[in-house]
Amino acid sequence: MTGTAFVTGGTGALGVAVTEHLLSIGWRVVVPFIVPEEAARLSDHDRLEKIRCNVAEPTELDEAVTVAANDAGAPLTALVNLVGGFESGPRTHEADAAAIDRQLDLNVRTTYAVLRAGLPHLIANGGGSVVAMSSGAALKPFPGGTAYSTSKAAVLALAESIAVEYKADGIRSNALLPGVIDTPANRTAMPNSDRANWVAPAAIAKVIEFLLSEDSAPISGAAIPLGL
Repeated sequence: MTGTAFVTGGTGALGVAVTEHLLSIGWRVVVPFIVPEEAARLSDHDRLEKIRCNVAEPTELDEAVTVAANDAGAPLTALVNLVGGFESGPRTHEADAAAIDRQLDLNVRTTYAVLRAGLPHLIANGGGSVVAMSSGAALKPFPGGTAYSTSKAAVLALAESIAVEYKADGIRSNALLPGVIDTPANRTAMPNSDRANWVAPAAIAKVIEFLLSEDSAPISGAAIPLGL
């Protein structure tokens, strides 16, 4: 059974693959965006709604989630949080002091805000599934990535907390921990890297399909490694 999925970061390289895959299997998908040029990466579809929205702005986010919840024939039952960012640099004592704030804003506060806005609708609809995008770096940090790894570890803890808090409401929550995602940006940034373990966006989209489906009903609170 499919309904409506609210997909943040749905205009990015991973997000486009996830959005298009969910549409192809019958989901109605609502994608917030900020930059119109990025929204154009998603082709028009009768079950796709693109809403200009900064998810860091509570009023805009509430309006976007309200749109996601306004189709009685396709109830809002899925929150897919793909929005986020990566940052690395020197070691902690040499790094920009604001790096931790930037990473927490991008990776944790956005996910937290979407959960607060969307969970009441999942409760009202009898349950659903939440997917959060953590990172392999949450468990295996790397030099120069303290702020990033810390923020992604917080995303993992957030996903696990939601699984515990909302179990009685029929809401499942799981986190994905990819290594390197095979995107054009990562290929440009790491042109000489061994890509044997890189994960294709299309493969991640299929994992998300499974986590949103009834086939994964027993799974909640999981930290799912991808390509590690």
